[in-house]
Amino acid sequence: MALAFLLLALALLGISIVTRGNGALESVPDLERAMYRVIQGSPCVRLLSMQGESGCANPGRDKIVAPLQRLTKLEFKTKGAVAVLLPYSLFHSFLDKTLHDPSFAAQVAGALVEFADNANRSVNSNPDSKFPLAEFAPYSNKTYQWNPLGTDVLQKRYNFPVYLLSPESTRGLREIAAENEARNAKYPLQVAEFDVVMQTTKSGTHTSESCLKEGSCLPLGGYSILSSFSSITSKPTLLVLAAMDSISFFRDFTPGADSPLSGLISLLAAVDALSKADGIHNATKQVVFLVCNGEAWGYLGSRRFLFELEYGGGSAFGFNMSHIDQILEIGSVGQAVEKTFYGHVQDKHASASTKEIVASLKRSAESVNAQITTASSENPGIPPSSMMSFVQKSDSLTGVLLEEFDTSFKNKFYHSLFDNADNLNPESIVAASSIVARAIYQLAMGDSSAKLDSVAVNSSLVKDLISCLLTPDPGMNCPLVTGFITPAQPVSNHYVGVVTGAPSPTPSDDLLDDTTRFIWNFLADRTRRLDAGECSKDCKGQDQVCVGATGQGRGSCVVSTTRYVPAYSTRLRYKSGNWELLPVGSGDFMDSIDPVWTESFWKSLTLRVYQQERPSLNGMLLLAGCSVTVASAVSILATRALFRKRLKSA
Repeated sequence: MALAFLLLALALLGISIVTRGNGALESVPDLERAMYRVIQGSPCVRLLSMQGESGCANPGRDKIVAPLQRLTKLEFKTKGAVAVLLPYSLFHSFLDKTLHDPSFAAQVAGALVEFADNANRSVNSNPDSKFPLAEFAPYSNKTYQWNPLGTDVLQKRYNFPVYLLSPESTRGLREIAAENEARNAKYPLQVAEFDVVMQTTKSGTHTSESCLKEGSCLPLGGYSILSSFSSITSKPTLLVLAAMDSISFFRDFTPGADSPLSGLISLLAAVDALSKADGIHNATKQVVFLVCNGEAWGYLGSRRFLFELEYGGGSAFGFNMSHIDQILEIGSVGQAVEKTFYGHVQDKHASASTKEIVASLKRSAESVNAQITTASSENPGIPPSSMMSFVQKSDSLTGVLLEEFDTSFKNKFYHSLFDNADNLNPESIVAASSIVARAIYQLAMGDSSAKLDSVAVNSSLVKDLISCLLTPDPGMNCPLVTGFITPAQPVSNHYVGVVTGAPSPTPSDDLLDDTTRFIWNFLADRTRRLDAGECSKDCKGQDQVCVGATGQGRGSCVVSTTRYVPAYSTRLRYKSGNWELLPVGSGDFMDSIDPVWTESFWKSLTLRVYQQERPSLNGMLLLAGCSVTVASAVSILATRALFRKRLKSA
């Protein structure tokens, strides 16, 4: 009995201590909040391809719990697996060491990467390979280094969870790690608990083929946007391309400012300028704009677009591959030095139509005191771009790729979290937009002497687009965006995401991310040919679409050739509520190398920290608990016997 009273007193004392430190505990959730600290951050998740797994996850079906230890160099201070807290400056070298040093990797239970602000921008942070998507290149030299600073840690497999911490969580965990170090790794210790268990791990499906069959993953993809100033006809067509998605180590932290958003912003600003130009709706050559989604994952958008053209998919709305006469793609244009840009072509002996594009670009550049230089003939061909899909499809589908660089990427933060708005020079984008808009105008009107001064890019619009698409404040709550849509998220993220339902040329808003919806509305508004009244969702007239309908107000029905085009692997088919993997098409080279990227399902992604006592104490508490149970049982039996005895004697 004495032992029971002693343990009860200790328990009450512990509760009183917690209560004094955290306020009154009135429920089990209150107690849980007092014991556990939930950590905010962005996780790396498990991705799969036809070749296997990449990304991060718990190695098994259970949560991982390990003591927190901060590293300032790549050496562990204790033995045994730990949750590593490390500055971003060590992150890439840390990942590389886990890939090549098994003894080092064995001590990593999980990794917590401290938030990095612009003070860390001098650190090499370029996680992609030295030739991204080399397998799709339409030439034999696959070892050329377009991205010489690439550390090649991006699409590797890591058998432990990894989190990028928020600024607040970074400060808190540094303090906690310091407490552990002060205790010299002796209990009680603060431990991190990772719940990053993937469904593909539970089901044992480790490739896209197996996980799609089992239903433990979804394919990466989304929607591209097609738009034109006129109805699609049999006229010769100038196709203008830009990409809208990027890639990074952390799916929810994918800015992609220079690569590729600078090109997208340039295209949108050029469309805005052209919408005010005389005669653009009745031009000699029709201009079609294509904003491609999923390009960072094997050129999903451009390849699916070409598939729709070839096989007559409804989403292309009658557009035919034979209509394409010229192609102009806008790549990374946010860091041009002294407004000097480079025109890349695949064929060194360019066709007459390609030479016409180059000539138009050069005339346009001269008109805005910029310069267009033909890229070095020593390059093996065009750099990584949507153009690769077109060239691989047909030698006749070539054109000009406009970039800020000549022989290698200028963007040293390519596919990094540092490729944000601070990595851009707005004046460079304005110059690129002006060159592109004026070149398009010359080509569309069929007049090299067209009055270029009438095509003027709005520099304020460029700055607004940067602010809306690439900054947290105002982010997607900026007036430009909210004038068209009600954003679901305050900050735009440029990870492609997954295709959650049946692909459709008219997807519902819940299947589209904010950036895609905004671009569609913007292009439909700027390319409109006629207003046809108000709308809340749909319009009834031919070629009419509803633009600017938000939760706060009605939109406008306009006549515009602006359409969604599904963007997902050409190896996939959606049938009866499931995704099927198709065999490689006969003679289709790109199908044979398609990685078919997928993302695993998961139940939850959580990270929390709490204090853990030494393991021996758990045994003592178990023994004490058993003793209390036995003592209580004996007390109950003794009390019952005593009552029975007294009742009988009464």
